Amino acid sequence: MMNILVPIGTSTDAHETLQYAVDFASDFNAQIFVMEVFNVTGKTGTLTNISQKIAENSRERLKDIVGQVKVGGNEVKIVNFNGELADGLKELDKELGIDLIILAPRSNDVQEEYYLGHTSGTIIKRTNIPTLIVPKGTTYKKFKTVLVAFKSGILKRKRILDPLIDIKKKHNSEVNLLLVKTPGYSDDDLKVNTALMDISAQMTFTQNQTTYLGVLEHFQAQHPDLLCVFRRKRGFFKKLWEKSTISKAEFYAPVPVLVLSVKKD
Repeated sequence: MMNILVPIGTSTDAHETLQYAVDFASDFNAQIFVMEVFNVTGKTGTLTNISQKIAENSRERLKDIVGQVKVGGNEVKIVNFNGELADGLKELDKELGIDLIILAPRSNDVQEEYYLGHTSGTIIKRTNIPTLIVPKGTTYKKFKTVLVAFKSGILKRKRILDPLIDIKKKHNSEVNLLLVKTPGYSDDDLKVNTALMDISAQMTFTQNQTTYLGVLEHFQAQHPDLLCVFRRKRGFFKKLWEKSTISKAEFYAPVPVLVLSVKKD
């Protein structure tokens, strides 16, 4: 992992997520970028001045957040973008090559309705960049055990697993697989990609209505330090795909969640 992006929203706890990302990046010798997106529209004559002013204010705000973080020898680079979030992520990825996005869920509070808000939900649903969702207040530590949950062992590209492989190598993690047989599964779904098998210690089969319910059933028994799932339109986030916000009633995990991308399913 070379470049890690931390999108900064309006949360007062943004510096905590950035601190986690800085510590993570330091361990992997990666570069950190913080990004804020704004959307300014108006008449041509005034648009440039307004955009410049907001961009300046955005950079000052980001500098203030960076100032609350112990960066050590790491340099945190600041970028902002005028436009839609998904467009900004695509443009930055095209320019720099973003290997991982690190963000926080909307709230850790089980009484709070939503796990992911609009911004974080949009990132999860509408980009193909691997994403690490880190519960607020989490201190960076090595992932001793990783649970990888999926409904199909088919992966069209081995490089999809690169972030997981990097973590396993750096942390010497034990990777356990959970294959969830959901209604309508095929024999091909049970053929697990050899690259995934090569990095795993054991594999468990379970049968549930959804991958998420399979995770709920086995999460407490395995107590993983990291949950890894795949971003498929018919996978872990199936019933959540049509909207950006994700409620805790639909999904909640008390540990970091690594979301790997599968562009085509």
